Amino acid sequence: MIEKKHCCSESSEFSEHSEPLESSEHSRHSHHHHELREKIVLIVLTVVLLLAAVWIERSFALPMWQLLLVYLVPYLVIGHDTLKEAVEGLVHGDAFNEHFLMSVATIGALCIGFLPGADTEFAEAVFVMLFFQIGELFEGYAEGKSREGIAHLMDIRPDVAHVLREGAGMQDVAPEQVAVGEIIVVRPGEKIPLDGIVVEGNTSLNTVALTGESLPREVAEGDEVVSGCVNLNKLIKVRARKSYGESTVSKIISLVEHAGERKSRSEAFITRFARVYTPVVVLAAVAIAIVPPFLLTSHLSPLTSQFSTWLYRALLFLVVSCPCALVISVPLTFFGGIGGASRSGILVKGSSFFDVLSQLGTVVFDKTGTLTYGQFAVEAVHPDMMDEHELLHLAAHVEHFTTHPIGAALRDAFPDEAADGCQVSDVEEVAGQGIRARVADREVCVGNAKMMETVGAKWHDCKHDVGTIIHVAVVVDGQWTYAGHIVINDRVKADSAEAIAQLHQLGVRRTVMLTGDRQEVACDVAKRLGLSEYHSGLMPADKVAHMERLLSEARTEDTAHYVAFVGDGINDAPVLARADVGIAMGGLGSDAAIEAADVVLMDDQPTKVALAVRIARRTLSIARQNVVFAIGVKLAVLGLAVLGLATMWMAVFADVGVTVLAVFNAMRALRNQETL
Repeated sequence: MIEKKHCCSESSEFSEHSEPLESSEHSRHSHHHHELREKIVLIVLTVVLLLAAVWIERSFALPMWQLLLVYLVPYLVIGHDTLKEAVEGLVHGDAFNEHFLMSVATIGALCIGFLPGADTEFAEAVFVMLFFQIGELFEGYAEGKSREGIAHLMDIRPDVAHVLREGAGMQDVAPEQVAVGEIIVVRPGEKIPLDGIVVEGNTSLNTVALTGESLPREVAEGDEVVSGCVNLNKLIKVRARKSYGESTVSKIISLVEHAGERKSRSEAFITRFARVYTPVVVLAAVAIAIVPPFLLTSHLSPLTSQFSTWLYRALLFLVVSCPCALVISVPLTFFGGIGGASRSGILVKGSSFFDVLSQLGTVVFDKTGTLTYGQFAVEAVHPDMMDEHELLHLAAHVEHFTTHPIGAALRDAFPDEAADGCQVSDVEEVAGQGIRARVADREVCVGNAKMMETVGAKWHDCKHDVGTIIHVAVVVDGQWTYAGHIVINDRVKADSAEAIAQLHQLGVRRTVMLTGDRQEVACDVAKRLGLSEYHSGLMPADKVAHMERLLSEARTEDTAHYVAFVGDGINDAPVLARADVGIAMGGLGSDAAIEAADVVLMDDQPTKVALAVRIARRTLSIARQNVVFAIGVKLAVLGLAVLGLATMWMAVFADVGVTVLAVFNAMRALRNQETL
């Protein structure tokens, strides 16, 4: 039997999401397609039987009761499950659902022909039930598409892990059975089952299911990898650094499963609305059927004639007033919005955050790891007595053995350093100053201004570039001579400026940066990105204090608005939690991001913040369109029904037609969000 939903009750699938996405996802998906195919077969069979019944009615003068039996065949074929759901609703105390309304209306239409002076409505009753099922078919299709929008994340869930165990060779086990520290073999085409570190091999990883980005990520020995990525090229060995329950893939799946628990204001309103609306509609229909006949009865218009007329109008009233279009399409819109956002690498933890995102007036950013890469890199080279290539050559070789990030930045800027055969000897590290070494036949010092003063090299400061200044001096004719300096800085992300510009275009009035970095560095980044304001040298507690101030100002302005905080989710957890909506950057590498934030961006692109705002506004716009359209059409046809100007076909359109159109409109929320 085809499963049905009580869209007018709190048990709505879209409202509660009680079924875990992780459990038997593929089998449930297959079952859903089977249900749709079964419904299509029943609809086609009903159309054939209905046409046959109409032909029999026109060809043979059958008594009323025999004609009823003829039409009962297609009616029961298409409506048996609706009748069953109505009865079950009555038994379980959930009488006022759409199945009950449809059952009462169609059974009333079948019976109305037996009243004196009334026309038969057998065909109309079957048509109402038929179109109701057609509406359910489109609803089921839309539901499946919406679930696919989120369920594509289930593709990241690995099925097996190939574990190398001492004395037992390679064993295939469930990812949950892998212990931290064990070595996992990942072949080309397979998913990485747990977060870990590559201990052997190099390859390219497909991260599209996690980030929405199609560009492969190159990894080699020593690099961290996260579960859910697909190995594209070569076999690699990975040492697990987390259990499955703590891995990225597990946390994402858990996040998606519970995304529906936080309802938006629109969804909460619709749930309350249906709880009150449906009983009122039923009582109103009863009043329409009973009160007017007694008030309008006269010797020219007997009670039976009046009763059949107003009963028909009451049945039309019931059909029209079914709130399916609202109760189905509004939650479906938000469900589709969450699914569409996830396709773009944006995980929203509940539809309630769409309300907040759509009304952002202030967006606060952390700097390191959010607007910048959080990695040192050479930004400028200023030689004094040699060219840039030679200056980098000397500095990179002197820093050959250091593990300091500045040394890594210098080596990265001169990739030939490790293979050019130049010998480095007599390495001496001077604490708090730098490193002295012999590169080939030259003595070189690389360090800060204090080291230049120590060796007696006359140096000059960098007046144009902001960042960490690394000075270089060499021995010439027995004396230390200044060779130039290198500026090392945390690189600004390529799309950070575009992200700020997009937010301003969307009407976000204030873009603020809170950072613990130095004032001159913060000022430089703020100017380059076009931020409204910045605050530097902050400790975590200082950031929370600034957030409190911004929240207070946002509430007291003429146009009250919400405040978002965008951070890397590790040391910014208190601010993420305090903001109206916390948006975590860099979900691929940050456990705290998934834990603390309300919205998780599964890559490091700041422009996804503006995209999340556009998705939220579009989703809310679609939900409002459905509410206005459904209520407007229903009110118009309800008025006509009470006045006796509506037909059963109008009633069918006001219910099923409006529902189908609203469902199709809701499906627009699933559209490729990158084009918004």
